[in-house]
Amino acid sequence: MNPFLKRSINYPVIALLLLVITAACDKDMSVMLDNSTTGDVGVSFVDSFTVNTSTVQLRDMPTAATGSILVGKAALPNSGSVSSTSYFQIGFSNFTNDIPQDAVFDSLNLVLKPHSSRYYFGDTTKIQEINVHQLSETLETKTITGGIQNQAIPVYVTGASLFSDQQFAYTPDALGTLQFNPRIRSIDTLDIRLNQTLGQNLFDLIKANDLRVSSNENFREYFKGLALVPGDDNTVAIAFNDTIQVKINYSYVGTDGFKRTGAKSLSIVDRNFQYNNIEYDRTGTAFETLSPAGGGLAASATGGLTYVQSGTGVVAKLQFPSLKEFLQDDNISVNRAELVVETSSPTNTMYGIPENLMLFVADHDGVPTSFLSTPYGTGIQQASYIPGNQMGGNGSYRFNMIVYLKNLKSSTIYDNTSLYLSTGTPALFSTLNTAFIATENEKPKIKLNILYTKFR
Repeated sequence: MNPFLKRSINYPVIALLLLVITAACDKDMSVMLDNSTTGDVGVSFVDSFTVNTSTVQLRDMPTAATGSILVGKAALPNSGSVSSTSYFQIGFSNFTNDIPQDAVFDSLNLVLKPHSSRYYFGDTTKIQEINVHQLSETLETKTITGGIQNQAIPVYVTGASLFSDQQFAYTPDALGTLQFNPRIRSIDTLDIRLNQTLGQNLFDLIKANDLRVSSNENFREYFKGLALVPGDDNTVAIAFNDTIQVKINYSYVGTDGFKRTGAKSLSIVDRNFQYNNIEYDRTGTAFETLSPAGGGLAASATGGLTYVQSGTGVVAKLQFPSLKEFLQDDNISVNRAELVVETSSPTNTMYGIPENLMLFVADHDGVPTSFLSTPYGTGIQQASYIPGNQMGGNGSYRFNMIVYLKNLKSSTIYDNTSLYLSTGTPALFSTLNTAFIATENEKPKIKLNILYTKFR
């Protein structure tokens, strides 16, 4: 190298060279600032860190007050079937008895409106069925504790709630049943005719100013609520708005001699007592033994296949066994770090995929106790779905890992922890969206890319 040029290199020039190197770097590339073999600084790029991956079933998924009444069933070839039954209490918005004296009861109807998102998951080409049952058991929230081992409480559990695995008894005979064609984009309302005797009883109680309908507390003692149960042959789960109406319809003759109609309406008055019970059946799949108590299934036991799924709480556990040791080298400074997760799930199918993914931080007991935040921020970092290319390339999700790596290097807060790749919130608790991680040579296509400077 020309001695003058060597003496003339200053910090702006070095910065420019580093910028060029950053833009043009390739795997394991190292570039020196002169042509000697004993340079003091090198910039390298690595994407070969081992990522140990397994599939984990989360527990204690709160599904109350999401604004979504999710009802139906769907089945995926690789992960089995999933179904949702919605439970809720109903009450009166006012207790004024304004029913005319000569009014007679006509009918009792449950009115459902599709959720504003028009969300569905599954096959909409077949006739679906919804059965309405009366609860025979009072809905009760549950408080999660650490148990006798004093384990941590999941970060997404913020207090007493109703959880996806809770079930409550209901009468075996349906109050009403509706079969319908699930034209998701065009459905305005679903109107389910309910039991005539029940409707007459409610009508009579209101007309008589009975104490059982004098307050919602009294009414819940008399009428515990409803469960919307999907038919056995359903093929799609559909989200409805939680602004339901149970209408007690009546008719009377007006002062002008003409027949008039009216209605008293009940609705969900406390959204904390509406939740979705989500069940799954993985019989015959590679994930048949996956359970909250099982500790997870290694990717090596499922042919490299793993997935994340909303509602059921399925996440992918990620561990980087050699990363801490790599970062402990005092001669290394990380410039950029990115976790790239490829998915083989297409976007143009009946099975929705997550719009965003997030990363929980799980403790040594496997309990998610925090989350990966936005770089130098406090909010949850959610990686948006990036479509694949027109040549058949996979879609992907990308996380900025720079702060995570810096904390891993300089502190012990992430020792004995792992990362859980999960659907982002709030969809995690209100949908069934699913993403399968792409595989290559029977291994998940998950890479941790690090650009770093090494001082020699």
